[in-house]
Amino acid sequence: MIYRRMGKTGLQLSVLSFGSWVSFHKQIGDSMADELMGLAYDQGINFFDNAEGYALGESEKMMGRVLKAKAWDRTSYVLSSKVFFGWRKENKPNQTGLSRKHIVEACHEALERLQTDYLDLYFCHRPDPNVPVEEVVWTMHNLIQQGKILYWGTSMWSGAEIMEAHRVAQQYRLIGPVVEQPQYNMFERMKMEQDYLPVFRNVGMGTTIWSPLAAGFLTGKYLAGIPEGSRLGLEGFEWLKDRWMQEDKILKLKELNALAGEIGVSMGNLAIAWTIRNPYTTTAILGATKQEQLTDNLKSLDVLPLLTDSVCDRIDQILGNKPYLNLA
Repeated sequence: MIYRRMGKTGLQLSVLSFGSWVSFHKQIGDSMADELMGLAYDQGINFFDNAEGYALGESEKMMGRVLKAKAWDRTSYVLSSKVFFGWRKENKPNQTGLSRKHIVEACHEALERLQTDYLDLYFCHRPDPNVPVEEVVWTMHNLIQQGKILYWGTSMWSGAEIMEAHRVAQQYRLIGPVVEQPQYNMFERMKMEQDYLPVFRNVGMGTTIWSPLAAGFLTGKYLAGIPEGSRLGLEGFEWLKDRWMQEDKILKLKELNALAGEIGVSMGNLAIAWTIRNPYTTTAILGATKQEQLTDNLKSLDVLPLLTDSVCDRIDQILGNKPYLNLA
């Protein structure tokens, strides 16, 4: 396993990590979650990702049960949650968003569900235009001071929003966000490769990438249709299917799949390795429902040395979506 420091912090994360979005409670039960987390941990993965909104809190409960049963040394792994969407089927005022009230109460609820005394990482799952950024930064700073979280970050914020949070933190001498969780894969490049560049250069944020496989689309398994029980076939996730099952993307995926065959690697391994090749990627979060899936995903580390500049140039030619950087 490769470990990278999270931005300018001293925290080291495995370059591949394990997340629970979609899979926990919806696709797998406690037994398989236990097997997958055990396999991940044994292979050197030390970061496990979660959120209050995943399966309406049931994902955190499942991960909490597994962690309690495993009884791993708490200092040996990194645990996260996120706040914004709430977990109730019908949220009332103050049960979502980034008000001080919801952030604090959601943190307490996450700690209870995950059966832990503190969160290593706590993310603002989306920006909240209805809450002053000062309120958000102060609240996260206070949670750190209280020992309930160790680091805080953002997820799907713009570069400008992240820099504003840092401005506020500097103004009031508070602890600012140190990590962002964006979507980043071959088809989603703008934030990581353009919008965040000033952030990386000025404040040195770490990144915990979600959906490096584009919800499984980049494995190539959907080229012959949608397999039963797969992520894009789940009820309630039609938006994922609409997002990825588009003719232009499928045509490009076929070319990428052919390139992967030339190199002698799987399409999924090529996609994951491409994501972690970016030096600003701290870790890419994997989401598997079977042991063989996770075992195969871990082989991406062996593919990394094969991604030469010439291979990446061919990938860029196929994709045709590399952001234009005006450095003048």
